[in-house]
Amino acid sequence: MHLANSASLLLPVSNLSNLLAFHAADLSFARFAALMALPWLGVLAVEWCALRWRFASDLGGHGRTPEGPPARVPRLEAGVLAATLAGLGLSSAAGLDPAVVAAAGAAALAGVALARREAGPRDVVRAAGPGFLAFVAALGVVVHAAGEHGLQDAVAALLPAGDGLPALLAIAVLAAVLANLVNNLPATLVLVPVVAPAGEGPLLAALIGVNVGPNLTYVGSLATLLWRRTLHDRDAEPELGEFVRLGALTVPPALLVATTLLWVALGVMG
Repeated sequence: MHLANSASLLLPVSNLSNLLAFHAADLSFARFAALMALPWLGVLAVEWCALRWRFASDLGGHGRTPEGPPARVPRLEAGVLAATLAGLGLSSAAGLDPAVVAAAGAAALAGVALARREAGPRDVVRAAGPGFLAFVAALGVVVHAAGEHGLQDAVAALLPAGDGLPALLAIAVLAAVLANLVNNLPATLVLVPVVAPAGEGPLLAALIGVNVGPNLTYVGSLATLLWRRTLHDRDAEPELGEFVRLGALTVPPALLVATTLLWVALGVMG
C-alpha cells in the first residue's frame, strides 16, 4: 500500500496525479523521469529501511516456497505492456496524448483476454471500474468548484516563492497536508494551476507531497482506497492505528529525502 503511492514518483504515467501535472508542465517524458529518479530511489530506500526495521520479527528466519509447476510467463501480455511503456515514452516527442497510448494498450490486453475467452465483455467492463471512474469524476467536479470559490486562492497564499530547498520542502509539506485533507487527486487539481507557473522544481516538489504524503491516512490517495477495498475483501485489512504509525514513521523522512534529492537533481541537470 505504501509503495503504491511513494514508488509512483518516477514516470509521468505512474499515477493520475503525475499525469495531471505532466499535462501542465513544460517537461518531456525523459526529463521528468530523469529529475524524479533520485527522489524515487531515495523514497524507496526510506520505505525499505523503515518497514524492514518495523517488521524485523516477521521477517526473521527463512520463508518456504510453495511447490508446484513453474508459473507461465505471459509473453504476449508482457509484450503489450512493454510496447505501451515505449509508446508512452515517445508520446511527448510525437505530440500524442499519453491517454491515447494507455487506452490502446488496455484495449489490446482486453482484446487478448476476449480472444482467448479468458474474459467476457462484462468482465472487461467490470475491470474498467465504471463506478470508481464516476467517483473520481465527481470528486474532480466538487474540488474544481471549491477551487473556483476560494480554495485555490487560499492555497496560493500559503505557497512560498522561489525554488530553493526551503521553498521546495515547504511546497512538498503543504501538498502532503492537502492530500490527506481532500485526497491526492483533488489536491493535485488545486495545486497544479498554482505551482506550474513557478517552474518545474515547485511542480515536482508538489508531486512528491501528493504521492508520498498520502501514506499518513487511508483517505490520502485513490491508490490507498483501492488497496484497502481489496484487502478488506480478503479479510487482510491492517488496523488503522498501525497504518497511521507506519505513515508517521516513513512520511516525514521520505518527504525530506525525496525533496532534497529533487533539489540536487535540479542543480545538476540545470
